[in-house]
Amino acid sequence: MRTVEQRTIPGPFRGSGDPASDEPETGPLEVTWLGRRDYRETWTLQRDLASRRADGTILDQLLLVEHEPVLTLGRHAVEDHVRATRAELEARAIEVIRVERGGEVTYHGPGQLVAYPILALARRGLMLRPLVRALESAMVATCEAFGVTAARRDGHPGCWVDPDGPRPRKIGALGIRVERGVTYHGIALNIDVDLADFELIDPCGMPGVASTSIAVEAGRRDEPPTTAVVERAGAVFAASFAATIGAEVAPGNASRDPAGALAGAR
Repeated sequence: MRTVEQRTIPGPFRGSGDPASDEPETGPLEVTWLGRRDYRETWTLQRDLASRRADGTILDQLLLVEHEPVLTLGRHAVEDHVRATRAELEARAIEVIRVERGGEVTYHGPGQLVAYPILALARRGLMLRPLVRALESAMVATCEAFGVTAARRDGHPGCWVDPDGPRPRKIGALGIRVERGVTYHGIALNIDVDLADFELIDPCGMPGVASTSIAVEAGRRDEPPTTAVVERAGAVFAASFAATIGAEVAPGNASRDPAGALAGAR
């Protein structure tokens, strides 16, 4: 998962909803941990929240989630980068879904932190490139908190271990979408995911790229995926990301229904 898919961004928004103000909004970033969720369910939630954010009825959001196994393709992604056969995917109950974001194919599954920032860029006073850098920086900080040295890699969005060495390894992917000035989709950071699942694809459309995880790099290769560890990583990521964009963290209750049925973590 990489790159950015962007549509037309409206002209400057005004600070704090005041049409007379040129100051950027300084409201908190509402963070919601969703637990382990089906991809389609969370995809629907993202789009609903992005629409509501564009309408100005909610604040900026950050969704943190762990998905059931799924492959997603960017809107212009080449299907040939899915290496598994249809029969193999059906046998493992892994769906392939084409979505709106930029980039190629990526894998989501247990043991991986996925973060979806739903931000009104101009209202927050953010440009697209600094947002991408903030997401990469938060992934790097999360790796560091778990004892793994990582960095960004020029020309290859995401997060990498030994990016300039003889064998760079991808530990985090990035791909976002902007509609009506609001971002959605986001990042995927490998915490203790089963790396064998990445053999189903050419990650981010890059044949031969090596995928890795925090567990492997920290010497815990046999550590089974646990949602609790992903949740802890999500807390680190959220704090780092919010600090980088100059926002305070507030508890979120992101939901697409008034009763808040989607907001509680499983």
